[in-house]
Amino acid sequence: MLDEILLTATELSRRFAGLIAVDRVSLTLARGEVHSVIGTNGAGKSTLINVLAGEIAATGGRVQLQGRDVTRWPQPRRARAGLGRSYQRTTIFPRSTVFENCRLTAQAHYQHPFDWWSAAARCPDSTRLAELAIEQAALTAQAHRIAGTLPHGQKRQLEIAMYLATAPHVLLPDEPLAGMGP
Repeated sequence: MLDEILLTATELSRRFAGLIAVDRVSLTLARGEVHSVIGTNGAGKSTLINVLAGEIAATGGRVQLQGRDVTRWPQPRRARAGLGRSYQRTTIFPRSTVFENCRLTAQAHYQHPFDWWSAAARCPDSTRLAELAIEQAALTAQAHRIAGTLPHGQKRQLEIAMYLATAPHVLLPDEPLAGMGP
């Protein structure tokens, strides 16, 4: 359903003492839509992403994810509910392969906490999701390379693949194309 509402922010605000970083922002994100937040350095773009993702608490307003009020939910709970995000700086596991980076993040989606006797590396669901994410990020040829040896642009692609591997409903990338070429 193309017009399904996934994320809504209503009068969202974030204050740091006397500084208003996010001032009564309202937005609605529907399935299949792409939006961009544009502004100068210090305008509050990253703060808005952090508040939407639950890394920083809102000081006013509300956030809904697929119709559920998640305003008071912490970031890990929002992530498990389908809110994916990336950061301005690259956050990968540099000593692991591209595939392992994606498989590890896919495990967050396919958690089996009471299945401690099975090797997580053999989970077919995590493997399938990791392979799909690698393909979507155009890194199939790099799947068995050590992540730390990739050029910067491919590290950014890997980070995008990693958060795709969590099967999010909403993606909130912060500067997703920084340092990437065409």
